Amino acid sequence: MSSLVVPVILSGGSGTRLWPISRSSYPKQFWSLVTDKSLIQDTVLRASGAAFLPPMVVCNHEHRFLVRDQLHQVGIDDAGIVLEPVGRNSAPAIAAAALIAAERDPDAVLWIMAADAAVSLPDALNESLALACEAARAGYCVTFGMKPTGPETGYGYIELGAELPGIAGVHGVARFVEKPVLAEAERLVASGRHLWNSGMFVATARTWLAEMAEHAPDVLAAVKQAVAARRDDLGFVRLDEAAFAASPDISIDYAVAERTQKAVVVPAEIGWSDVGSWDALWQLSAKDADGNATTGDVTLVDARNCLVRAEGMLVAVAGLEDIALVVTDDAVLAARRDRSQDVKVIVDRLKKQGRKQATEHRRIYRPWGFYESLISGARFQVKRIVVDPGKQLSLQKHFHRAEHWVVVVGTAQVTRDAEVLMVRENESVYLPLGCVHRLDNVGRIPLELIEVQSGSYLGEDDIVRLEDHFGRS
Repeated sequence: MSSLVVPVILSGGSGTRLWPISRSSYPKQFWSLVTDKSLIQDTVLRASGAAFLPPMVVCNHEHRFLVRDQLHQVGIDDAGIVLEPVGRNSAPAIAAAALIAAERDPDAVLWIMAADAAVSLPDALNESLALACEAARAGYCVTFGMKPTGPETGYGYIELGAELPGIAGVHGVARFVEKPVLAEAERLVASGRHLWNSGMFVATARTWLAEMAEHAPDVLAAVKQAVAARRDDLGFVRLDEAAFAASPDISIDYAVAERTQKAVVVPAEIGWSDVGSWDALWQLSAKDADGNATTGDVTLVDARNCLVRAEGMLVAVAGLEDIALVVTDDAVLAARRDRSQDVKVIVDRLKKQGRKQATEHRRIYRPWGFYESLISGARFQVKRIVVDPGKQLSLQKHFHRAEHWVVVVGTAQVTRDAEVLMVRENESVYLPLGCVHRLDNVGRIPLELIEVQSGSYLGEDDIVRLEDHFGRS
């Protein structure tokens, strides 16, 4: 039996409250918001070292290449990446991780955490984790309770119970409290007995599975089938879709934590934040003498206590206070900081209106690189395409559009029906409607080109993949 801890990182969220930066196509865990690394990179690094086994990341299958690439960038190449074929919340994801970990060691201690939280006091975190592991090995389901810094309505709360005999610093859980309204949050904070629920858990695989068998048997039964029928997909662990989809969509809090008699809490002061709103990010950010936190090309005049983020264009602010202003290339958010929890309402409204800005960025990442739309009209579209060295697009054809590629950086190897062409900087190639084609970057630098599409229909679903290195259909 190993005494090492298995980090389990849940990366299935979409971070709606940080729209328009965070969208389901590229959610907040992949952005550098607090440090020079992304949130998922910071998360995996704080769970690295001699005390830990390789991490297990449970993620949306659409993000699998993003996860692998971001972990590779920080030197983590041994992670087990488990793919959720459909979103089913945290309880099924944790069940899958526990089942897979138990195959090797049922008594393995799992440290379960979200991919998109921030921790500014790592030494304090390690001390709290050591306490949590001691309690976990004694058979408890341990959560971390954060000392409130204010009456936050975006978090759930935990009411402290008595300290456990024999494990100083670990308390029973008197009760869990749902996200409160402001007046209730103020009362909870004033009591001194309530902590923010961080959503981090520590327990052995054996304990998780026993508690799920008792309190969420339908979840466990479905996920057992999904794990048993899993398959390898280019080094990823792909759970069976039909079995996993049969699981209830339920959080671990509702499924187990609020029902089990084994719940305990470690009170912790680790500089934790779920980075769950623009106001939360303002609180974490470095500020100027007037309390302003800025990112990008920003000019301020007589502004105070503002968060201003500019992605790709100049943003000027004059005479404003206590606002969040976030500017991307296709959307702008302006809100009072104390109303930043309402961003989710905006996103829900945009989804109902069918606005693609609710879920997609103009830049779309693919396993070979990315593309972004520059301009579009009724029968044409112009894109910028960047292909990483050694990567290739699928062998494909289109029924409704022709394409014209102009190479601006690097050298492209282009397959066009029976031809194989080398297209260099300032050269172009035409791909008529219906031709079978592929793009390869055979060079050592990123390949950049401009693609001009023309035709009666320009949607991304007009792609017939005949062959694909990344296993996409």
